[in-house]
Amino acid sequence: MTAKILDGRAVAHRLLDDVAADTSRFVEEFGRTPVLATVLVGDDPASHTYVRMKANRCAEVGMLSRRIDIDAGVATGKLVQQIEQLSSDPEVDGILLQHPVPGHIDERAAFEAIAPSKDVDGVTRTSFATMAFAEKGFDSATPGGIMRLLAAYDIPLAGQRAVVIGRSPILGKPMGMLLLGQNATVTYCHSKTTDLAREVEGADVVVAAAGIPELVRGAWIKPGSVIIDAGYADNRGDVEFEAAAARASFITPVPGGVGPMTIATLLAQTIAAARRHEAENRRQP
Repeated sequence: MTAKILDGRAVAHRLLDDVAADTSRFVEEFGRTPVLATVLVGDDPASHTYVRMKANRCAEVGMLSRRIDIDAGVATGKLVQQIEQLSSDPEVDGILLQHPVPGHIDERAAFEAIAPSKDVDGVTRTSFATMAFAEKGFDSATPGGIMRLLAAYDIPLAGQRAVVIGRSPILGKPMGMLLLGQNATVTYCHSKTTDLAREVEGADVVVAAAGIPELVRGAWIKPGSVIIDAGYADNRGDVEFEAAAARASFITPVPGGVGPMTIATLLAQTIAAARRHEAENRRQP
């Protein structure tokens, strides 16, 4: 068996085409351009690269990207104040705090300064709650992108046993909630899991999001399963790709799988936020 590639680049390209068309209609309808504000703290080269990529994608779909660069030594309170100002700015539709932030900053406090209506990256407690309760809100961008990718390939989830490796509040935990919302039976695995191989061997769907290169061995993969590799470190994913692809039915490459879907989902949620803001404005007396 050779797994079919889940082509995140191709699916993201189609999604961005839809976002561009919707953005064009939005500009015609409301006479303004949607704005995504990106807050970047410090000089981490990888973060700067990601922010540039997001700005480029904004330009490609016709959105405006407002970049706010903040010194690495900023105190949590000052960062929170900056984000709160963006949250109250009527010209801003979405806010992205590029993470991780420097270690001395209370990242959760900074995330919670983002107004839920502008949390297009899905990082606040409110967004997590809407994912858990399948209510109207914004998905965490990477898990939301993974769900869009699975849907694009018509991969059934109801009744399937899904294993999520990782429990971060913006990837692993919301990933499990979204899978549960599609009636999968979800198991979370993490650094304290005593027999990871046994858990993976029984899984129909594996989402690897631990950030440990080739943590998931190909020999563990259940024949015919679906493998989503959301990890990236040292230019490798969390899954032993070649060996896993020999057993799985579908697998994401690294790069070119999950990453493009994350950015596309972020922008899809930004245009959705802009439309919700206009709808709310029309309801105002």
